Amino acid sequence: MTTALAAQLAQIATNSKSTLDVKAQKAAHSKSLIFEPRVAASQNYQTLYGICHQGYEELCQLDSRFVPFGNTLFSEQSQNEDRSQMTASENAELDKKIDSFLHLAGARLRLMPTIKAIEWLVRRFRIHEYNTAMLISTFLPYHTIPAFVTLLSILPKNIPHVYRFLDPYIRSLTQPPRSVLVHQATHHPEFLTALSTYTLEACRARQHYAALISFWGGIMTEAVNGMLDGMRSGRLSVQRSNDQALLHQIGPTLSDALVMHKVPGLQIASYMVISVFVAKGDLDDAAIGALMEQLVAGWTTESLRPGLVCLSILARYRSAKQMSSKVTRALRKIPNLAELLTELGKEHNIGRLANGLCLALVDRAHKKGDIKGLPLVESLLLGSVLNEQQAAVVFKSLLLAAHKVDDSIDTDGQVRKALASIIIRLSQLDTDIGKIFTKAIDETEVDVDALELRLGATIRPRLLGTEPQQDVPMVDDEPAAARIESFESVLQRVGKLTTSSSTSCLRANSSDVFTDLCSLFISSAAESAHLESFAEIAPMQCSLASKSPFYLTFLMRIWCGPYPVLARAAALDMAKRRLKGEDCKSVDFQAILPYSIVALNDPSKRVRLAAADLVAVLEILFQELHKTSDSCTRWASGHLYDNSDSLEWMTADICHKFLRNVITPSLEECVLNADYVIEALQNAVNGSSKTSAEEEKDKKSHLSHGTRRSILTFLASHAIYTPLVTLKIRLLASLNKVKGVSGVTRTQLLLPLLKWWSSLSSSDATRICSEEGVGESVLDHSCVEVVLPNDKDGIEFLLNAVGTQQLLTRPNLLHAIFSHIQNLWASMKTEARHIVARRMLDLSQKDQSSDGGMISSEAANLLRNVELTTDILLFFLESLQPAAKMATEPPSGKRRRTSSSEAHRGFGTQPTPELTAMLRQVTFVLQLVEGSDPEKHPELLNALFNALSELQHFRVLVGSELGYLQNLILRSLLAMVPAYKNNQSLKIDSTGGHGDLLVNCIQKSSSPSVQNTALLLVASLASVAPDLVLNSVMPIFTHMGGSVLRQSDDYSAHVINQTVKEVVPPLIQSLRKGKISPLAGASELLLSFATAYEHIPSHRRLGLFVSLVETLGPEEFLFALLAMLTNMYGATDQVLSFATEVFNYFTVEIQLQSLIKLLGLVGDIFQPRPVLSSVLLGANEQGDRDPQKIAFRQLSLIPHLLSSRKLTTQIAKLTVHDDMQASKVRELYSTLLEDLLVLADSLKQHKNLYNRCGEALSKLLNLLSIGEFIKAVETLLDRPDIVLRRKVLRAVEVRIDEENQADAHSRTALLAFLPHLTAIIRVSDDMAYKHIAVGCVDKISEKYGKKDPEAVTAAASTIASDKCLGQDDDKLRVMALLCLASLVDVLQDGIVPVLPSAIPKTLSYIAESINSETSGVELHNAGYAFMAALAQHLPYMLTGSYLGQLLAVSSASASAKLGSEANDARSQCLRLLAKQVDAKTLFFTLERNWSTATSSGPIATREYLDFLGIALDKHSKADISKNVMSLSAIFLNAFDLRRSELSKSDVNEDFLRQLPRIEEATNDVALKMIYKLNDTAFRPIFSQLMDWTTALPKKDTAGKNLRLQSVYGFLLSFFSSLRSIVTSYASYIIDSAVDVLRTASPKKTEERELWKKVLHTLTKCFEHDQDDFWQAPAHFSAVAPVLASQFAHASSINLVDDLVPAVVELAAAADSQEHQKELNGALLKHLRSEQSAIRLAAVKCEQALTDRLGEEWLAMLPEMLPYISELQDDDDEDVERETHRWIVGIEGVLGESLDSMLQ
Repeated sequence: MTTALAAQLAQIATNSKSTLDVKAQKAAHSKSLIFEPRVAASQNYQTLYGICHQGYEELCQLDSRFVPFGNTLFSEQSQNEDRSQMTASENAELDKKIDSFLHLAGARLRLMPTIKAIEWLVRRFRIHEYNTAMLISTFLPYHTIPAFVTLLSILPKNIPHVYRFLDPYIRSLTQPPRSVLVHQATHHPEFLTALSTYTLEACRARQHYAALISFWGGIMTEAVNGMLDGMRSGRLSVQRSNDQALLHQIGPTLSDALVMHKVPGLQIASYMVISVFVAKGDLDDAAIGALMEQLVAGWTTESLRPGLVCLSILARYRSAKQMSSKVTRALRKIPNLAELLTELGKEHNIGRLANGLCLALVDRAHKKGDIKGLPLVESLLLGSVLNEQQAAVVFKSLLLAAHKVDDSIDTDGQVRKALASIIIRLSQLDTDIGKIFTKAIDETEVDVDALELRLGATIRPRLLGTEPQQDVPMVDDEPAAARIESFESVLQRVGKLTTSSSTSCLRANSSDVFTDLCSLFISSAAESAHLESFAEIAPMQCSLASKSPFYLTFLMRIWCGPYPVLARAAALDMAKRRLKGEDCKSVDFQAILPYSIVALNDPSKRVRLAAADLVAVLEILFQELHKTSDSCTRWASGHLYDNSDSLEWMTADICHKFLRNVITPSLEECVLNADYVIEALQNAVNGSSKTSAEEEKDKKSHLSHGTRRSILTFLASHAIYTPLVTLKIRLLASLNKVKGVSGVTRTQLLLPLLKWWSSLSSSDATRICSEEGVGESVLDHSCVEVVLPNDKDGIEFLLNAVGTQQLLTRPNLLHAIFSHIQNLWASMKTEARHIVARRMLDLSQKDQSSDGGMISSEAANLLRNVELTTDILLFFLESLQPAAKMATEPPSGKRRRTSSSEAHRGFGTQPTPELTAMLRQVTFVLQLVEGSDPEKHPELLNALFNALSELQHFRVLVGSELGYLQNLILRSLLAMVPAYKNNQSLKIDSTGGHGDLLVNCIQKSSSPSVQNTALLLVASLASVAPDLVLNSVMPIFTHMGGSVLRQSDDYSAHVINQTVKEVVPPLIQSLRKGKISPLAGASELLLSFATAYEHIPSHRRLGLFVSLVETLGPEEFLFALLAMLTNMYGATDQVLSFATEVFNYFTVEIQLQSLIKLLGLVGDIFQPRPVLSSVLLGANEQGDRDPQKIAFRQLSLIPHLLSSRKLTTQIAKLTVHDDMQASKVRELYSTLLEDLLVLADSLKQHKNLYNRCGEALSKLLNLLSIGEFIKAVETLLDRPDIVLRRKVLRAVEVRIDEENQADAHSRTALLAFLPHLTAIIRVSDDMAYKHIAVGCVDKISEKYGKKDPEAVTAAASTIASDKCLGQDDDKLRVMALLCLASLVDVLQDGIVPVLPSAIPKTLSYIAESINSETSGVELHNAGYAFMAALAQHLPYMLTGSYLGQLLAVSSASASAKLGSEANDARSQCLRLLAKQVDAKTLFFTLERNWSTATSSGPIATREYLDFLGIALDKHSKADISKNVMSLSAIFLNAFDLRRSELSKSDVNEDFLRQLPRIEEATNDVALKMIYKLNDTAFRPIFSQLMDWTTALPKKDTAGKNLRLQSVYGFLLSFFSSLRSIVTSYASYIIDSAVDVLRTASPKKTEERELWKKVLHTLTKCFEHDQDDFWQAPAHFSAVAPVLASQFAHASSINLVDDLVPAVVELAAAADSQEHQKELNGALLKHLRSEQSAIRLAAVKCEQALTDRLGEEWLAMLPEMLPYISELQDDDDEDVERETHRWIVGIEGVLGESLDSMLQ
């Protein structure tokens, strides 16, 4: 029972938010968003209210909606509110206000005033406990800011279940990432619901903000996406079930969000969620439709555009059907919907949406008569919003709607009219939409013909006219009431009209009657009964049809007019039926034939079929007439047209043949293909193309010339006189393919038609075509095409017509005429072409600003687009010359005496209109010449040169260069020149001064284009007619240097290259024929290019100069060009680099020849009478031309050229093969070498030039491979000139460095060269020469010695001999030692025979170098390098004597302070010795060498110890154990160093200063030895050491103390380093330590240090005792009393640092109550000492013991209390103060006060 009660109480306490625990209340009050907990805990509500209310007031200033909360949450009374005392209803009311405030405050949560205001709610109303969910929801959109982490820190332990996922982040106080929130929303719907509820509540209360909506929208979208992914299933039924479940889950939220009109942001966020849901889910059409209706029900102006995008996405995942009525109505309410959808369609796929909308609108039109949406349908179709398939569906729906609409819906015809209008407009478009519509018509099952009649319009696209026309109503434009008049009443009304028997509907006066009858006919065409009734009315004169023309001409006009197909077909059927009448059998109806033929050309198959039936009837009629031709009458022969008298008729027989042989056999094909009748008619009139066999077989069907001519004239006359434009166009389609028959051309027959058409005004022509719905341009082209190419009258008419003002108003006809002339050009004869060309040239020069601008433009285009013959072009050019001469004469009215220049200036400033016109003509003609492929007209060359000459006059007249015109001529000339090269029969007039003319163009023109073209022309002429241009070449090249060469474009580079390649070869050829050398003759050319070098673009230079040299001949001119460049611009890096690039472009032979010639050129400079250099370099000119400077520049070039890697590589490749080419290269090389040596000898007096020669020689020697090079060197080394020999040998040394170690050829050659080098070393007396030779030996042996040691051994002996190493020259000694060091590495054991002589010398040289003042360091270092090599490779050769000498010398070296370099060399050698020399020899020598080292000073001693340390590290434990005696002796000497040094009479002060460092080094080295010894080996040594410390005479107390000081310094390091391992060794030092402590007097300086070291050593022993060594009574008793007695020294020395630590550590090590009591007793005695210093030291010791041992030491507190009590009243203040500290320490350990104990 008790347990259950306790559990219940615990549960109540857990759930309760109030507590009586003061600490808990304080902790709860410390929860704050702003303040630290300790600060918050100390705040009262009054203070807090003042801070938070300030934030609330700032919020009110930002948003007035916060003001009402000032009376509730932030009122003064709120300070006294306590939620725990409120009722449930009061708390609920308070929660509502808090929720409202938090919703409102969420928008400004980043602002500090908001945080302050919420702080008040947290602190006063504890909303973090009572309103936790609302508070977290408010802060959650800001989960990435620090304030959210602060919120987490104040949340209670038990937060609402929906937010439990935040527990890890509450514990770690970190921000939850967005991915966690998305995951929670995806997998826990309750979180998503809570977030959505919070957001919707905020929006309903108009307390939303953008961040909240964005946060909710993002989380919602990602959660829905994640849920859809998680619900994926392979079974369709399961998948749909899951999607429906998700829809039911999120549907209510989305429904609420979509209808919030005042929160468009929330609606847009919902659109995003819906888009993702529909795209990834599998919803049926009903669900998507419901979403669409809900979406449009709530959208607003702000959310309209995103809503449409979302709607289009929904439509995309819905079946392709019409929109629901609700969606359609909502969309129709949007203003400018079509423009908006079109704009959206550019960024989004809205085709399915637009398609559904269009279908819905069309459906409303035919079911409900609502046509308001049809303009929108049309706009969407035209706006490219729908794809082809969707557009086709909409078109079909329009057709079906038009077909289904009836009078019950469309009582007044408005729906049909609207549907007809939209269908017609769309069908007539010549765009993709029009094509789609045509395809839809073909695919639909609706009877289009009936539909056309139903709508009263033609809805299929027209094929005849290309211009789209508006629909043409077939009834009068009367009020609606008139259009629904019954057929009978209309028939009765129209039947009252009157017509005469001679009236024809093809005449002008019939239009009014025709219009009335036509309207009735169209309306009755759909019903056969109505047609019969129509035919019987009086005005139609059906019964008189065989005599009167009205009936049939009415029908003819119908079937040839722009009327519905049914009407046209019905007219043909009525004509056919009437012609079957008995009264028609003897009548010649040939007037119907042209119209029947035209009907066969109708676009409609139905019409063509009816026309075929009519033709069949006509053929039967004419067959009957053929039998009885005498008794027939010609129908309508005088009344058919207004002007029927001029009509041409055929006989009945010809008509019968025409029908039987041409038309009737083709009827089936004509029905299938509308154009077939044109082809059949054309073939018939032109004549049959059958074979003879076929002609024989079908003679009866053959048409004679007369028959064909009669047919042609008959059809042509009807084409002329008929008023129907359609008939004209369709007849001309055939006739224009017939040239003529029997001397009668179509032009002769049809020219009147063209004249009539061209005579019409623009308005008349447009009216005529628009009446029949025909494109005007079609008739333009048809009429113009009647003119044949060589028909004089036709051509003249066209040429005259284009110049008339009449045609200016008809630009289409004008263009058609010019186009036809252009098409006829190829077929025209020469004479006709000349006539047309002259006329076109005249027309093209009309003033562009006048009305003739279009004519001149067309004429110019014609001439540009036709192929002009040479004769025409020559005529054009020749026509310019007299005009140019006239233009150069001043006007007659202004003639006066004046100079030519003045006259030119006058004309230049004021050009006359005649001159301007002439320039325009010249420009046009030259353009024609260039555009006519001038290469095909080479005969124009001389005429063009004449024109170019005339242009020079024009230049002066107009004051302009006329660069464009010059360029036109030059380009044409350039294109013609190759024809003269290929055709030898063509000759160029050499007397015309063409070369000078071109030079004038180049020099006087500033246009780069003119200059370039002229240069290319010069280049072309140079190969065809060199005599024309060679005399003018040099001025051209001089001008090029200042103009074309400076251009950076590709074309200019091409021009220069072509000029050089074409002009230079003939120029050089002509120079060779002359007396002067080509080099001297071409110097001016080279100078032009060299002068232009710095102006030539850098990327063009190399190619240009290489091209120049190649063209001139590199063998002769390469060196000259390089020399001129270097001389002109100096030996700068840029020039030298460029010269090398040009040089490298050529072969090795040319390069070596050029170098030889360069040397010859330099030699020529210093001749008394320079020849070549004076021409190329100007060396003999006076003034600033200094021969030495000139030569210096050239000699600076030669080494640069010789150092070219490419030259070296090429020579290496050539010398490998022993062939003629290699022989040639060697020969040139030897010549070059010889010339260079001779030149160098001649220039000895000029030092700078001589040095340049030496540099060139070095570079030259490096050209050959090492083998070839050695051969050359061996001969040069025999020269007597020692300086030269040094240079050569130094070059050898450099070459050795550069050689590859793996190259077998190099190894062989250099090893073979070694004997020569050793001979030099032995024989030569020149030390510098020997020095270089030794260096060569060193490098050869280092690289190749290991491959052939025997070859190197002899060289080693020579170097070690007196001839080398034994010489007095220090540099030679250094080089020899370094070489021997290398040889040791190479030969190793092979060098042993040399060492007996080399080692002593080396040691002596090292010793000498220490005392040498000059070059000592280098010799010192070289000696050590040699010894180091021995130590590394042959350590066994360093015997004890050598090693001892070396160590002695090293000690002397160390003390000599030779510098860091020497120290490094010595240290490296000694390190190798320490590691490599045998241990026994090494340690024995070291033992013997100790005194030498110490006598050399402290540096040598330290180096000795370092050397010993390295040896100890390197050698093994076994080696150390075997040599322990020598090592012991060394260390005993080392420990005795302090005594031995201080016992000297003259003590070295420097040594004394460094003695501590030496002893420290000794201790470290000793420890290294100890580490390698075991206890068995080391313990005797340690015992011996302790015995040795007292081995001095008793009288020598000072010596003993000094030795002990060194030893205890070692012991301190020993025990500090090895710690507990060597604690037992303390037994050896106890007696010694006790003795020292007893006898030593700290008052004495020399004994104080020993006393301290002993205490420190004992302290380390005590500290590291882990084996209870000091707990043993024997050991403790031996030390403890002595240590306690040392407090007596307190008056003379501070014991705190030395003695107190020892006592404390001993007490800790003893770890025995008895020992501690004994020690404490001794200390207590000191507390009552008479000396205050002793008491003070004892108190401090007790303090230390209390701190260290704690309660263990205070177990003896009762014994201490009396003493402590006494010390509290001590006379000495220091003692009293320290006693108080001791008491505090005791109290700290015990945890209680000692006051009661001390009372």
